[in-house]
Amino acid sequence: MILRKSFILYVLVTSLCCSMAYAQKIQSYPIISPNGKIKLVLEYHQQAKIDSSASAEFDVYYLTNGKWTPILSDTEIGIATQKEQFKNLTLKSVGSVKRLNTRYKMISGKRKLCSNQANESTCNFVNANGKALNVIFRIYNDGIAFRYEFPKWSDQPVHIEDEYTTFNIPAQTDRWVQAYDPGYEDFYLYSNNGKGEKSQEWSYPALFKHQEAPVWYLISEAGNSEFNAASRLVNKKDVNRYKISYSAGRKSFPQQGDISTLPWKSQWHTVMIGSLATVVESTLIADVSEPSRIAQKDWIKPGAVAWIYWAYNHGSKDYQKAVEYTNLAKTMSWPYVLIDWEWDVMGNGGKLEDAVNYAKSKGIKPLIWYNSGTTDWSKDTPVDRMRTRERRIKEFEWLNKIGVYGIKVDFFAGDQQDMMKLYLDILQDAADHHLMVNFHGATIPRGWSRTYPNLMSVEAVFGAEWYNNGDVMTNKAAVHNTTLPFTRNVIGPMDYTPVTFSNSQHPHITSYGHELALSVVFESALQHFADRPEAYYALPDAPKNFLKAVPTAWDETRLLSGFPGKYVVMARRRGTKWYIGGLNGQEDAKVLQFNLDFLNKKQANINIIKDGENDKSFKSQKQLWHKGQPVKINCLPRGGFVAVVE
Repeated sequence: MILRKSFILYVLVTSLCCSMAYAQKIQSYPIISPNGKIKLVLEYHQQAKIDSSASAEFDVYYLTNGKWTPILSDTEIGIATQKEQFKNLTLKSVGSVKRLNTRYKMISGKRKLCSNQANESTCNFVNANGKALNVIFRIYNDGIAFRYEFPKWSDQPVHIEDEYTTFNIPAQTDRWVQAYDPGYEDFYLYSNNGKGEKSQEWSYPALFKHQEAPVWYLISEAGNSEFNAASRLVNKKDVNRYKISYSAGRKSFPQQGDISTLPWKSQWHTVMIGSLATVVESTLIADVSEPSRIAQKDWIKPGAVAWIYWAYNHGSKDYQKAVEYTNLAKTMSWPYVLIDWEWDVMGNGGKLEDAVNYAKSKGIKPLIWYNSGTTDWSKDTPVDRMRTRERRIKEFEWLNKIGVYGIKVDFFAGDQQDMMKLYLDILQDAADHHLMVNFHGATIPRGWSRTYPNLMSVEAVFGAEWYNNGDVMTNKAAVHNTTLPFTRNVIGPMDYTPVTFSNSQHPHITSYGHELALSVVFESALQHFADRPEAYYALPDAPKNFLKAVPTAWDETRLLSGFPGKYVVMARRRGTKWYIGGLNGQEDAKVLQFNLDFLNKKQANINIIKDGENDKSFKSQKQLWHKGQPVKINCLPRGGFVAVVE
C-alpha cells in the first residue's frame, strides 16, 4: 500500500510539473487614452509545446477614484471568411502607439467643432494557414474603437462570413437594448437579465450601466463602406455574451456575406465609455468615420420642415394640401416643406411642378419623397427611380431643373452589403447634384454625416409616425422619449418627426410642454415638424415664436441631467444662445433640476416655457439665474419645458 501511494504521489507531482511546463504564456499589451482615463489591454494566450493554438482578447478599464475599474473583460476578437478562420491566432507583432489629433467641422449634429484625438496601435496576427489579419485599436478619451484589416494575401474575392467578436457583460448589468428590426423601429427596453421578448438579436446602439462604478458604455459601429454589411448583437447561447453577427437581413438576397478584393477593412466597432454625459455628448461615431468627400458645402442648409404625412397620410397627392403646408412653413419661418409619397399622382388643382413653383414663390424650398425600390413588399410610388445609378442621375438632373433641394428615400431592404453600397451611392450622386438626403425605413446612422454632410437625417426610430399605426405610443411615448437621448440619438441625427399637439389616428398623452421640448432634446438637421397647420397657428405667442426660431444644427451639446426612461435635460448652443429642453418620462409630477455653472457667468436671463395648469397649456416666465444656484422647473406627469439662456 505504501508503494502504491508513493507511485500515485509521483504521478501527481510529475503531472503538475508537466502542466507547468506546458502552461499558457499570457502576454499583455496596454494602450491608454490621451487623457489617461481609459485603458485597453490586449491579452495574447499561447499554449507552449502542446500545439500552436492561440487566442487573443482584450479588457477595458476606466479610471475611477484613482483605481482601474474593469468595464469589459475577455472581449473575444476574430473573424471568418468563407475559406479561412481567424480565431486561433498567432501574434506576430504589436505596433507602436501613435497619437491621432485632428480637428474637423460638422455642418450639423451635436457639435460643430470636433476633435479626433486618440492613441492607436495595430496588432499583426496570422492564422493556422499563415494568412495575415491586422487588428487596429484606437483608444479615445470617451471610448474605444477597433476594426479588422486583411492585407493582400489573395487575388480572389474574399467572402466575409462571420465574426467571433464577443462582448462579455457581467450578470445583472443594467441594459437598454432594442430587439433587432431591419428598420430599427422598436422600443429600447430596460432589463438586467439580457432576455428578449421577441428574440435574442439586438440592434445598435446598446446601452449598459456598470453595476458598481458610475460608468456607462454604449456599443455601436461606424464607418461602414460599400465593402461592409452592417452587424448586430446576438446573445442566444449566453444572455451575457453579446456576439457580433451578420446573419439576419440577408435571406432575400443571393449574395451572402461581404464580398471584396483584398486589401479589406471592416467597419469600426465602437464603445463609448464614461459618465452618462460623456456618452451622450460623444462624437466617437463621427470621429472614426472618413472625412468629408464634399468640397463645396455652402448649399447644405439645416432647417425646420413642414411635414404633411402625420396628419394626412395621402396628403401629398392633393395639390391643395401641398399649398396648405407650404403656407405653414412660410408662416412659421421654416425654410422647407416636404412633399411626401404619391406626389407622382398629385391632383386637385395642380401637379408636382405646380407645388414646387408655389413653394418657391413663397421663398420655401421643397423636398420630395422616393421609394428606394429595394423591397418586394412596398410598391408606394414613385418606386422605380433610385435603385440604379442611370435612373438616379436622370431623376436628380430633373430635380435640379425644377428646383427641388433635397430627397427623402424610404423602404430599404435590410443591412446587407448591397444596401450599404446603395446608401453611399445615393449620397454621392445627390452630393454631385447639390441635393440633401434623408433616409427613412433605413439603417441607423454610421458616421456618414461626416463623410457626406448632405446626409441630414435618418429615421431608424420608433417615432411619432407610429401614432398612425396603433395605440402603443400613447402609453409608452413618455418613457420612450426619455430613453432615446441616451441610446438612438447619441449615434447620429434622428428623424422622429416631433412636436405634435393635436392627435393623429391615436392620441398622445404627453403634455404640450413635453412636445415642445422635443424640438431641442431630439437632434436632426432637418427637423420635420409633423402637426396640422391649425395646431401650430393656435399656439400662444411664446411657444409659437420659439418654434419659429429654434435651430436644428448646434455648436455644442451638453447633457445637464437625466436617466434613461425617467427624465432628461439637454442643453444645446447655437451662437451665443443656449436652448434647453427637459422631459419628464414618468407618470408623476417631477421637479427637473439642473446647473448652469458651465456658462462661466455670474448671472444670466432665462426665458422658460413650461407646463401650465394642465397638459394642454403653457406657462411662460423669466428668471434671473445666479452662479451656484440650481434651476428648478416643475413638470406635470409626462411633462416638459424649454428655456433659452441669453
